[in-house]
Amino acid sequence: MAGRDAIVAEIPRLRRYARALTGRTDAAEDLVQETLQRALEKWRLWQRERDLRPWLFSIMHNLHVDGHRRDQRVDFCADDDLPVPVQRASQADALELRDLERALALLPPEQREVLLLVGLEELSYTEVARALQIPQGTVMSRLSRARTRLKAILAGEAAPQLKVVST
Repeated sequence: MAGRDAIVAEIPRLRRYARALTGRTDAAEDLVQETLQRALEKWRLWQRERDLRPWLFSIMHNLHVDGHRRDQRVDFCADDDLPVPVQRASQADALELRDLERALALLPPEQREVLLLVGLEELSYTEVARALQIPQGTVMSRLSRARTRLKAILAGEAAPQLKVVST
């Protein structure tokens, strides 16, 4: 079945995004498994004229949000729990990667999701908007705020975290 082959081809990207979202290998594998299961269950709902990747990321995003709502927290693993890289990085590279992972963990989840989908997964703003079910302008706004905040965190500047106030 060509559809299943297309889904299988997206598994590495799903794993990478899930790992970045959850911060834990075991939680990422569970999220990928749930995403694949849901995609196969809902296969008849996929619109063939649309790209498969944003649809899969949309499923993963919704599952992650549902799980986040259940848990009301995001667990990031300790550095000791990170998988050992295949090729050993230099000491400075390893420290920079650790700092980047910690800085990403400090971003609000909605900013982190957009930043990862655009920067890591190379989705277009339109694809991200479709995957997260938000307007394209919101994607651009969240991405801009995420980049600014990430830059400030990595520079060691105190970046204020704004609270959402409902009226």
